[in-house]
Amino acid sequence: MNDIVLYIGIAAAVLGVGFFICSRISTRKTLDRVEELIDKAIEGDTFQESFSEERTSRLETKLTEYLRASGVSALNVKNERDKIKTLIADISHQTKTPIANLVLHGELLKESDLNPEQEECVDALLRESDKLRFLIDALVKLSRLENGILSLNPAKESVSSIVTEVASEMRGKADKKGLYIKTDLPEEDVKASFDRKWTTEALINIVDNAVKYTQSGGITLAIKNYEMFACITIKDTGIGIAEEDIPKIFGRFNRLEFSRNEEGVGIGLYLAREIVKLEGGYMKVSSKPGEGSEFAVFLKKE
Repeated sequence: MNDIVLYIGIAAAVLGVGFFICSRISTRKTLDRVEELIDKAIEGDTFQESFSEERTSRLETKLTEYLRASGVSALNVKNERDKIKTLIADISHQTKTPIANLVLHGELLKESDLNPEQEECVDALLRESDKLRFLIDALVKLSRLENGILSLNPAKESVSSIVTEVASEMRGKADKKGLYIKTDLPEEDVKASFDRKWTTEALINIVDNAVKYTQSGGITLAIKNYEMFACITIKDTGIGIAEEDIPKIFGRFNRLEFSRNEEGVGIGLYLAREIVKLEGGYMKVSSKPGEGSEFAVFLKKE
């Protein structure tokens, strides 16, 4: 009797171990297959196979369906993005010619024999044409940015070089208001990883904003070197910003009360911050009313 019980126990143990091993093998096969499907999805492969319950588990079948649906969704997103990209390019192209014609006719009119009232009308036409061109350019950039079709190509660049370039480009505008623009560069050049074209755009937007809201004194561009970031500071002697208004200045189309009398559409600082964020950097602002403002742009070194 005892022998029978022993044999039954051994048989049960063997069956249990066998079942456990089979279960582990089956689970392992399923997990391996799931991993294979995920790898295919990462590589962009499509799923043409049809799986039955006998060949794979329900989990594998569901995962296949999910990944296939995700692939379709990703393709739809890409197609929509391509359509938006084409539309933006068309709008940009189709509006440039009419605006250029407006400017050309305005300049031709200006060379004519006009009375003071007519001259004033032509000057207003040229000013508004310039504003319209600026607005359309800004909206095109904004659309490209927000639809994920702004192409950034960060590369190791000289930070001193881009600061010098921006200061030089904005000096003429500052001179018209009697303001200075100066640079404070380190003896040893600092390198950072950024897209030169778009980072220049971001910095010019910040400096342009500083020139707008500075009535006397000027703007200083400096560089600070940190372990992981290179920091470009733009410090002005302008009107300053209240602490509670600092987050608002980065809002899209956000025009604060103190900015109502200045030209602009309220997207320059928004674009600047988004460009820097796309490069893996960030921005900080410190300011007090009547004491000027300092914008710090942190660019990743790697």
